[in-house]
Formats: sequence, structure tokens, C-alpha cells
Amino acid sequence: MSCRKQSEGLQKKIEAADGVIISTPEYDHAVPASLINALNWLSYGIFPFVDKPVMITGASYGTLGSSRAQAHLRQILDSPELKARIMPSSEFLLGHSLQAFDEQGRLKDEEQVTKLRELFSDFLLFVTITSQLQHAHQANKREAENFSWETI
Repeated sequence: MSCRKQSEGLQKKIEAADGVIISTPEYDHAVPASLINALNWLSYGIFPFVDKPVMITGASYGTLGSSRAQAHLRQILDSPELKARIMPSSEFLLGHSLQAFDEQGRLKDEEQVTKLRELFSDFLLFVTITSQLQHAHQANKREAENFSWETI
């Protein structure tokens, strides 16, 4: 299946969703190339992220818990071609991810579990709030569709 075909399927899922949660690992202080590639395809002729509420989480083997990758992803999602509505002040930074889960794949640290649940609750509220911010949606979509780095 071509990348174009796959991105159109993903586009439909994103457009049907009230919000999107993206969890990223951190590779050399950035998001993985496969995630960047997917987002690139989702900003080329199709624009499902325009005004879409997005929450970012992540995990890494080290102590920083994907903080740099999450900052990188925020920058990408805020680009003129994507224009997502990224939930502010919501970082979930899971460091030492290799030791963080039990044999069943469950997060071991109850404080982290509680924090994640609370962030998900906040995200549901963020989705509700941002659903009311749609007056400029068509203009934002047109801007994304017509954006060109050559005309700046």
C-alpha cells in the first residue's frame, strides 16, 4: 500500500476523532523519522490536524522522558501546514521506560498512573473547550492548503 493511501486512511480516522493523543519516544533529542514522515504526509494536500485538539506524551530510556522530542513535536504540530491545537502545560515525561512497566505492560509507579489519568481527564476538557473555537476553522484550513514556503 502506498504512503498516500495509508495517509488518507489515517486522515479519515483523525478527522472522525474528537482529539488525538500522540505518544513519542525520543531518538537523539527528536521525534522518530517515521512520525515526522507520517505528519509530512498528513500535511500534503490533506489537512486533518487543522484545529484538531492534540495531547502529547512520551517516554525515553533516559532521565529526561522525551522532553526534547515533545518540544520538537509541538513545533511540528504548530507549523503552518498542520495547525493543530496542542494542549498546553500537559507534558507527561516518562523516563527510564525500560524499567517503568511490569511483565504485563502496566505502568508500575502509581503516582505516574495517577498523573496520566488526570492528564487524560484534562485532555477531555481541552477537547470540549477547543470544540467551541471553530469560528476561524475554514480560514485556518484555507491557510494550510495555500501555504507555501516559496511565497513567504
